[in-house]
Amino acid sequence: MFNREQEFLKRNGLDVAGIDRGELLKLFAEEMDAGLSGRKSSLMMIPSFISIDRPVKTGTPVVVLDAGGTNLRAAVVTLDGHGKAEIGEFKKSEMPGTSEEIGAEDFFEAFAEFVMPFVEHSGNIGFCFSYAAEVTPDCDARLIRWSKQIKAPEVEGQLIGAGLKRKLAGRGYERNVVILNDTVATLLAGKSVGDARGYSAYVGFILGTGTNTAYVEHNARITKRGDICPEGSMAINVESGSFGRVRQTVFDRILDEGTRDPGYYMFEKMISGAYLGTLGHIVMKAAAKEGFFTPAATACLEQWETISSKHLDDFCGNAPKPGNPFLDEAFSDNDRATIVRLCVPIYERAAVLTAVNLASAIIKTGEGNDPARPVCVNVDGSTYYRTLTADFQNRVRSELKELLAPRKIAYELVRIDDSPVIGAAVAGLM
Repeated sequence: MFNREQEFLKRNGLDVAGIDRGELLKLFAEEMDAGLSGRKSSLMMIPSFISIDRPVKTGTPVVVLDAGGTNLRAAVVTLDGHGKAEIGEFKKSEMPGTSEEIGAEDFFEAFAEFVMPFVEHSGNIGFCFSYAAEVTPDCDARLIRWSKQIKAPEVEGQLIGAGLKRKLAGRGYERNVVILNDTVATLLAGKSVGDARGYSAYVGFILGTGTNTAYVEHNARITKRGDICPEGSMAINVESGSFGRVRQTVFDRILDEGTRDPGYYMFEKMISGAYLGTLGHIVMKAAAKEGFFTPAATACLEQWETISSKHLDDFCGNAPKPGNPFLDEAFSDNDRATIVRLCVPIYERAAVLTAVNLASAIIKTGEGNDPARPVCVNVDGSTYYRTLTADFQNRVRSELKELLAPRKIAYELVRIDDSPVIGAAVAGLM
């Protein structure tokens, strides 16, 4: 029997039980195939030009840059013969364009300045770049579009590696730069330690500030380009956050209209950490207009510009700390119970959609038919591992099992610390 909150959510399109998982798997597969063939698709299916079969130099230091979410990191990394990484000098800063808009020249200047303390260590730079970009056969990348609300519009359409190399050359350093997506890097990190396990295929998945997926595809199936040898295989950057054939709620449309990129990355805006708090705030404000909250709580919700995903998750996941806004005296016990009933389904839906995303990539590999050689799925990202609400990780695993057990596909979810850094090192040493 529906409670009042469930009826409100369902009326506005948020109905977790009503999600047709099988239909979404079918739609994901259609979009992936269309993206590989060059037909119209919400999934970009970007070739990485990185084969997982190339040898990797060991015992040789490589400089790694990791531009992911709102953070920029650099390190010197050395891999041993077992795929384990020794991370030496390390530096972290805010991603240029996070706080305020920045021009293209200043953007590349900021990257060069950031990496300068490391350039003496190696002639090779593995650059993990976690935004939609068309990768060239020489492993540079032309930015297609920013996500995660980065404000550097002049950089769109430019070659990222060439811009960095130009700025480094101006300082007297000629360096090789290999660009790869962070999700491809996550896949490579799984491969770096996976040989001993005998996995049949590899998937990389990130659910943090944003979300994305990578998997290994046979070159013969990548028919949208004429410059790819049909022999062999390579990692594909799905750009799964842009999947556009999932039903939106009224709340999703309101959220989308308030972003810098309305109409894009709708799937990401339904499941990733950059948006879940905002989505919850939108739901609560809509419910407040229908009299769900006391006047004091309604006034509080209206005054807030937004709410962080962490604050909402901590509260709904029964771990609020002092300073959590929902502990404010403006909220009665009934208000707080209403918030939980309204917002837990947001996280439940995110778990279901995450499982559909993972299952789609695992199925697309065409492997995992032998239980002794499962598909390795390296999962990275703070939203996946730190979300408390709706028992998120276990909910994803349970949904994934329901989707794949009838297909008898063997898979294994793994967690490798510092995956983007390790994967970028692997790419830089190939």
